[in-house]
Amino acid sequence: FNNINLIDGMSSWWSCIHGYNNSILNKAIKTQIKKMSHIMFGGFYHKEALKLCNNLINITPKELKCVFLADSGSVAIEIAIKMSLQYWQSKGEYREKILTIKNGYHGDTFGAMSVCDPKNSMHNIYKKYLTKHIFAESPKCKFNENWDENDINSFKYLIKKYSKKIACVILEPIVQGAGGMKIYNPMYLKRVSELCKKYEILLILDEIATGFGRTGKLFAYEHSGIVPDILCLGKSLTGGYMTLSATITTKKISYIISNSKSGCFMHGPTFMGNPLACSIANANLEILNTNKWIKKVKYIENYFKKTLLPLIKSNKILDIRILGAISIIETINYIDINKIQRFFINNGVWIRPFGKLIYLMPPYIIKKTELNILINSLISLFK
Repeated sequence: FNNINLIDGMSSWWSCIHGYNNSILNKAIKTQIKKMSHIMFGGFYHKEALKLCNNLINITPKELKCVFLADSGSVAIEIAIKMSLQYWQSKGEYREKILTIKNGYHGDTFGAMSVCDPKNSMHNIYKKYLTKHIFAESPKCKFNENWDENDINSFKYLIKKYSKKIACVILEPIVQGAGGMKIYNPMYLKRVSELCKKYEILLILDEIATGFGRTGKLFAYEHSGIVPDILCLGKSLTGGYMTLSATITTKKISYIISNSKSGCFMHGPTFMGNPLACSIANANLEILNTNKWIKKVKYIENYFKKTLLPLIKSNKILDIRILGAISIIETINYIDINKIQRFFINNGVWIRPFGKLIYLMPPYIIKKTELNILINSLISLFK
């Protein structure tokens, strides 16, 4: 961009929660690279990976005890799906279907694409090649609305109808990301969890976009007070410095898979447990454990509400959704992406809209002056 300085409203696709050039994360990678940049994770383990697994176990529910480290968020989803399939195979049952909801997004690899929204996804061109799964209607009840029990009816009907064929349920908790940027009622997720328990179906929660404080809670599932069977983490796991993901599950699931005919979980990425990535992730968790992010995210949320909610009066805007350090403006008409992108760049900000959605997910460390520039660019757009 010809040496233009831009204020990042996207956290580099929702990952750089501490901004850029963070001294603590910089130190972690410099220290580790002098020791070991990479080693295979098959047959070996190393201190940083062991530390990271323990750190993740300590900040997630007590039921989640087994961690599988991999390369990226999409791979974490593939692993979670494969875990579910191998779990049922190990129990002597063939279950091939996955139940999810419309407007979801879970990544770009084939298994992940197969559980993204079947009609409104950017992966539509591949749909004839993808495994067909089961999609309930997306939740209609918004985060702060009174809960309507009818909202779960579509999901309830499908999980009952296909209960013996479903290997797992997969959802993005509370916030649906690139599939539509919806923020739904926590009771919906609670009801999903209850139904999964009733029919003894594994529940996978995709916290890749929402994990590590983005919604105001360390993990979005905390808004509903539930515990998944499998949890997927990525993006902000390393503060956006390197690609790394974690898929965390229970001892029961791990034991059943490990004691099957296969003898182990059949997955082994080359860069799983990479020492550089693990060292940064540990440093990132140290920063988060100070809990300074809580006040920062709350400040961003309140500032979004104060400055952006008045824009709902615009005849160009259909809805405004805000939760934690997330704000979403849904327009009535489709956006001219190239035109608006250029407008934002000319205003000194990096905001990347899609469809009818303009959203902000800034780094938690953003200053008030920088936040004002981001918000004023949106206000100017809708004048």
